[in-house]
Amino acid sequence: MQLRVLAVPNARTSEVVGWEDDPRAGRVLRVKVTAPPVEGKANAALREVLAAHFGIPRSKVVLEKGDGSRIKAFRLPDGIAPPP
Repeated sequence: MQLRVLAVPNARTSEVVGWEDDPRAGRVLRVKVTAPPVEGKANAALREVLAAHFGIPRSKVVLEKGDGSRIKAFRLPDGIAPPP
């Protein structure tokens, strides 16, 4: 399953905020991370937060698009509950 994420780096806490409609990307999952957006730190933190949220290993969360963008596309294993 592909999951679109709106990343919010440098937040006070790392958490999955919830679903929202983005005019650029459609339905996205807003995720806050405490890591800064440098040297892949925020992307690594996003993988950890998503893995914990969906209860899957971090290695199963793969960044497909958006390495340097706030809107990212992650690949998750099939069988995860689809977005509401």
